[in-house]
Amino acid sequence: MYELELQQLISEIKKQKAKQVLIQLPDGMKHKADQVADAVEEQTSAKAFLWLGSCYGACDLPLGMDILNIDLVVQWGHNRFNKEMW
Repeated sequence: MYELELQQLISEIKKQKAKQVLIQLPDGMKHKADQVADAVEEQTSAKAFLWLGSCYGACDLPLGMDILNIDLVVQWGHNRFNKEMW
């Protein structure tokens, strides 16, 4: 049902040489978290961290990312915001 675009994620991790990757998924996609984390750790040298708290969009970054030395944050399920003028 969902196209997770895992190969695009793997390519971006390698391109950025990220070592610690934080994965944020909306509630409806959290059941895919293991699949995403496994792909990251099997196909790159990065360690995957899963944020299982709420995620309300790109501005909703978890606290404590500096402690974990997160290099890259990846969020799924958010569309571009298009504002229509009346």
